[in-house]
Amino acid sequence: MDSLRPPESIYNLIPSDTKIPPKPSRYVSVFKAAVKNELQKGKAAWKTMGPAKVDVPSPKDFLQKRSKPPKLPLSDKKTSKNDIRKPPVPLRSDHPIMGIQSGKNFINTNAADVIMGVAKKPKPIYVDRRTGDKHGLELSGLVPKYINKKDYGIIPEYICKRNEEVKKVQEEYDNYVQTKLKKAAMKRLSDEERDAVLQGLKKNWEEVHKEFQSLSVFIDSLPKKIRKQRLEAEMKQLEHDISVIEKHEVIYIANK
Repeated sequence: MDSLRPPESIYNLIPSDTKIPPKPSRYVSVFKAAVKNELQKGKAAWKTMGPAKVDVPSPKDFLQKRSKPPKLPLSDKKTSKNDIRKPPVPLRSDHPIMGIQSGKNFINTNAADVIMGVAKKPKPIYVDRRTGDKHGLELSGLVPKYINKKDYGIIPEYICKRNEEVKKVQEEYDNYVQTKLKKAAMKRLSDEERDAVLQGLKKNWEEVHKEFQSLSVFIDSLPKKIRKQRLEAEMKQLEHDISVIEKHEVIYIANK
């Protein structure tokens, strides 16, 4: 019975008298043809796959064995005309010369060479273990080799130059420090300058004191009070400076 049923569809739910709206047409750009022509202009038929038309070879002209000239592989060895070649291999018909004898007495010659020759000096060695291990003495550091050199104990030239440069720089720095200390050194006032400064301070104190004496007895405003405090502070400072100068006969002033 299930096989006789129609297949289910969403359109079966829609009444038969209703009309289904048509599907809208697909959008096509008005520049489609122009773009297609632009793409085709830059392409060629044989750009990637070779020419479009190629002559087909004849079946009779097939490749035969040894039809092309042989090509030998390139050798890695570089030969030149100046290279010395070995002598050629002797032929089978060539026979060595036989029967040649020498009258030299090799025993007496060797004995004379040994007697007249200078004896070889034994190589200096040292043994560092009780088992008899031998080592060369020259490279061991036990031979006084470097103290016998001509320039032993002499300071090299580059070190002398370096020491002179360091000494020169140190002297320049010391001179610079001395000049700075002299500039920053304190200056001593002479007796005339001390008396002139003292008289000037006393004169200033008299002027400030005269101005202080001219103040009104009754101070009833803030400006009068501020003026009185300022004059009192100036008189106090001048009195302190005068007492310091009178107390010390030797006075030093720092240079700015």
